[in-house]
Amino acid sequence: MKCLVTGGGGFLGGRIVELLLEAGHEVHFLARNAYPDVLARGAVGHRIDLCRPEALDLALTGVEAVFHVAAKTGYWGAHEEFRSINVDGTRNLLAACRAAGVKRFVYTSTPSVIGYQHDVAGIESAPYASKFESSYAATKAEAEQLVLAANGPDLATVALRPHLVIGPGDTNLLPRVVARARSGKLLRIGNGHNKVDITFVDNAAWAHLDAAAALVDSGARCAGKAYFISNDDPRPLWPWIDAFLGQVGVAPVARGIPFGLAMVLGAVLEWVWTVSRRSGEPRMTRFVALALAREHWYSMAPARADFGYRVRVGLDEGTKRTAAWFTETHGSRS
Repeated sequence: MKCLVTGGGGFLGGRIVELLLEAGHEVHFLARNAYPDVLARGAVGHRIDLCRPEALDLALTGVEAVFHVAAKTGYWGAHEEFRSINVDGTRNLLAACRAAGVKRFVYTSTPSVIGYQHDVAGIESAPYASKFESSYAATKAEAEQLVLAANGPDLATVALRPHLVIGPGDTNLLPRVVARARSGKLLRIGNGHNKVDITFVDNAAWAHLDAAAALVDSGARCAGKAYFISNDDPRPLWPWIDAFLGQVGVAPVARGIPFGLAMVLGAVLEWVWTVSRRSGEPRMTRFVALALAREHWYSMAPARADFGYRVRVGLDEGTKRTAAWFTETHGSRS
């Protein structure tokens, strides 16, 4: 099968490319930069901006399945930029897929679309949040709804929501956590006992391949639906973070602040950054406070039932592999 992966040079997208190649598929990927390491594996690269839809036709010629992983991530930044990439880019890609006769569309979403206003424990589904604490979550929710609404006779669609993806190649989540811990700037938010889901990158990537295989047409059990994805092994977040820090030679988090104070601090810093138009990210925002203090874990029963999702790599093994990679590439020092 000829496949196209947007964001194929990134962390999760790159792993999806690898698994597709290993399965014998012809793989193309979209990226705004050159990724010689991905090309060396046998994928065909296209340097295309999704905000320029006129360039998509050639890349989609003969493609049967699209994995739309590319997105603007982060908890701070201009709303217009998030919307341009996450919403307009997704709309452009959906239209180009229909025009090119693509049959399957797998979208990488996020659990953030249901928000963090309340603790979430073992749910199978939930409505979209009524308000969002970040432009990332708001625009991903809008884009996910576009994808699910597009499911029809000419294009079968599904959305996956992997949660806290870790693994070798992560350039964002855990490297930032470790950097803050090393500098003494990482603060435990709340009581530290909130349980969360974590997803090893191989499992998140395999979920995309499993969903694509099941998405034979718009009437498939998974078509037009969204699914949470995780290692199905929720853990108390802060003890897990401390254990990971220990594996990479960093001292555990020593300081914490109450959840309410973190929310107030986040609101104040957001106001300061907005009014003064400061560059960079505030050290705390309401979105970060909620994400680090709330309980959020999900049932994998729908994904197992509808497209055969299963955990290939357990969380302890995945954490061990991630720590070994991190130590090898970033060094181990306190």
